[in-house]
Amino acid sequence: MSRPARNRYLPMTKDELKALGWDRCDVVIVSGDAYVDHPSFGVAIIGRVLEKAGFRVGIIAQPDVTDKTSFSRLGEPRLCFCVTSGNVDSMVNNYTANKRLRSDDDYSPGNRPHMRPDRAVTVYCNKIRETYKTIPIITGGLEASLRRFAHYDYWDDKVRQSILADAPADMIVYGMGEKTIVDVVGRLKNGERIADITDIRGTTYKTRKIGDLSDFIELPDFKAVSTDKRAFAEAFKTFYDEQDPYYGHTLVQRHPKTIIVQNPPALPLTTAEMDAIYDLPYTRYPHPSYKEDIPALRTVRFSITSHRGCFGGCAFCAITAHQGRMIQSRSQESILREIRALTKLPEFKGTISDIGGPTADMYMLGCSKRSTQGMCRDKLCLYPEPCPNLNKDHSRLITLLNEVRKVPGVKNVFIGSGIRYDLAMQDEQYLYHICRQNVSGQLKVAPEHVSRNVTDAMCKPSIEAYDKFVSKYREINKELGKEQYIIPYFISAHPGCTLKDAIQLAEYVRDMGYYVEQVQDFTPTPSTLSTCMYYTGYNPYTGQEVYVPKSVEERRMYRALLQYKNPENYDLVKKALISANRKDLIGYGQNCLIKPVRPAIYKKPGRRKP
Repeated sequence: MSRPARNRYLPMTKDELKALGWDRCDVVIVSGDAYVDHPSFGVAIIGRVLEKAGFRVGIIAQPDVTDKTSFSRLGEPRLCFCVTSGNVDSMVNNYTANKRLRSDDDYSPGNRPHMRPDRAVTVYCNKIRETYKTIPIITGGLEASLRRFAHYDYWDDKVRQSILADAPADMIVYGMGEKTIVDVVGRLKNGERIADITDIRGTTYKTRKIGDLSDFIELPDFKAVSTDKRAFAEAFKTFYDEQDPYYGHTLVQRHPKTIIVQNPPALPLTTAEMDAIYDLPYTRYPHPSYKEDIPALRTVRFSITSHRGCFGGCAFCAITAHQGRMIQSRSQESILREIRALTKLPEFKGTISDIGGPTADMYMLGCSKRSTQGMCRDKLCLYPEPCPNLNKDHSRLITLLNEVRKVPGVKNVFIGSGIRYDLAMQDEQYLYHICRQNVSGQLKVAPEHVSRNVTDAMCKPSIEAYDKFVSKYREINKELGKEQYIIPYFISAHPGCTLKDAIQLAEYVRDMGYYVEQVQDFTPTPSTLSTCMYYTGYNPYTGQEVYVPKSVEERRMYRALLQYKNPENYDLVKKALISANRKDLIGYGQNCLIKPVRPAIYKKPGRRKP
């Protein structure tokens, strides 16, 4: 792979430090991912932002936790270590939804698995502290950010302490963290002790006593939330409601040996601040020390981040607790600059694979009150219906997409990250536009489920809203003379889903007329509303009980029903239908899911034993 000459990488070895004329780094970032200097990778962004602020930054990527010297390869930094598991939570990265060890890792060279430990942040912090007894350790990224208070851990099937209580770290920079980390490191440079830096937004720290704190909300303590599910639900609701930069309070939670304090979230980035981050001199390649590709780069190499945040409010999504509900958008000029740079890369073939964020169609959207009063406490923007005060005008996004197509060298501009279909239905001009120019033949959308019990638990619109979208999408494509399809995403075994609901979804899939390949088993990840319901069996906002499919066999049946045509799923589907007294779906009729006789499963012939 050819490498650009004009930009350098952040150093990963002492030889690279020496070549730069550095005796040591100010900040060393330790990451569970391979180092890819691309703005879709959090370590690259944080490293470049700190570099821009004048700090000398080095990277230790995927250190060998069995080798103590892996954490001292750059020496002791002048100011601090920053620790992250990488772009993905290490437990999600290492295990499937059914807790089976994964056989690959997209964020490692050559897709090799087991390049990061379970609970990577905690392990890395412990290894650093073995060698460096007093250096400040600051954690960040998804794994630390979503574990800042006591949380239910799916893999241990219990409530665990805040990651700050388990790991010898001093602070969490939660959320996206660019402004926050520069503020923290700047104050360390000015001589402040990490223990005295307690007033920066977007940080969580631990202390022995509450002291002079005022205007804070105290969550039920660790003992309460780990033994009483109602207390856990109460704590979660309070935590969830306070994740707003304008009205969020300081939160406090007592643990057996420490007290965890979360300052209010950082203020959203301005458009100029977003531009400055994405204008930094990323090489857009993996560090040259890697001899194998990093698979995660393939899908984002020619994609563009246009905005952050999501006001969709899906219960199973961690964006509310990490990026927030407020949309923070880049300027059109910044995006066009990045695309012009992309067209000069030797691998670029003319296609921008995606322009978007958590969802593609929220660029520059929101409502007028959010910038001064924050998001509504008592309602969501899109559930159960789109809010009448929401700005639904996609004209600036349409203009952006048109301008990108004019860039010399660009042939196609696609929306690969999918759209929020209920939002797109509010602006027919936008829907016409993307059908005409920005769909690569298949458009990703996520109805997630069909049962009202489940979609309400998910805070998603009803399936009738999705059906209207499908009808409109087909009507527009027919008018345009295009043959383009929808790829729907569904989640199996989400809280609220009973066997009856799972069969209802299977019948819906049957009536769609094509096989569903994209099925996501619900995985309870920390700091989401769905995970709270999974653990407690309650919806903390209604106080009502929620049915939760938890057993491995039940979860397997729910997934099998969605893929009932797969012969390997036959026994599970049959068992599910008999258990639900739905034998009418076993037979030869056109509405049946399976036949009475198990089909043969074709297996490739193996090698004969000698």
